[in-house]
Amino acid sequence: MTDPIPYVSILQLTDSHILGTPEATLLGIDTAYYFNSVLEHAFNSAMRFDLCLLTGDLAQDPCPASYRHLLDKLEDYDIPSVCLPGNHDDFGMMQEILNTERINCRKQVFWGNWQIIALNSQILDSPNGYLAQAELSFLEQCLKQHPDLFTLIAIHHHCVPSRTVWMDSMMIGNAQDLFDLIKPFPNVKAIVNGHIHQEMDIQFDSVRVLTTPSTCFQFKPHSKQFSLDDKSPGYRWINLYDDGRIHTNVVHIPEPLVGLQTDTHGY
Repeated sequence: MTDPIPYVSILQLTDSHILGTPEATLLGIDTAYYFNSVLEHAFNSAMRFDLCLLTGDLAQDPCPASYRHLLDKLEDYDIPSVCLPGNHDDFGMMQEILNTERINCRKQVFWGNWQIIALNSQILDSPNGYLAQAELSFLEQCLKQHPDLFTLIAIHHHCVPSRTVWMDSMMIGNAQDLFDLIKPFPNVKAIVNGHIHQEMDIQFDSVRVLTTPSTCFQFKPHSKQFSLDDKSPGYRWINLYDDGRIHTNVVHIPEPLVGLQTDTHGY
């Protein structure tokens, strides 16, 4: 039976690490090929999507060719898309190329009883995350202006520990400032991010925190040092209901990774 309560359905894609040339690979993986495969799997599923949310590290080599590949593939599916930067991205270049009416880097989207707010946690020339005062001020302004709307916050870096030691050294350095800011706003229902190349779904204070596998390779959970997992690429679907409920799940495509170089110490 169809749920009678209206909802917006979001496809979250993250950490695609698209390279600058078609033949290039990262840790032995053709990242563009698997990004395409994830898109095909999602849109050939029984799900319908209203919005695509790309939560950073879109490119590994931030160059026009990598972002144009993403743009071309997203345009094939004719879906509104919001793109935010990760530590590997060139945000200025993203804003120039991912800048169409439907596919862009806008920071706020309204849909039904929800607002979706995209924040930039990038520190230039660093893998670590941090929310500049301008980002926190923007978030606070959005929350104060729309107290009647439920809110989903999207960001690249993680704001709660993943228990993957080497990765947690790169989480948002002032994450407590974020949680202190949103505490007076009970309509903030969830924070969704990428960066950690693995799945989490936890309740932190009154907020649900969701992380999502990469569209290419995954990191091994709870590892002390850089370590790769052999799980296949994936995505997350998120249904935001008009009564404030959230239904979500992660899907890994059935196609295995080919060529993954597990005997490496970084990328």
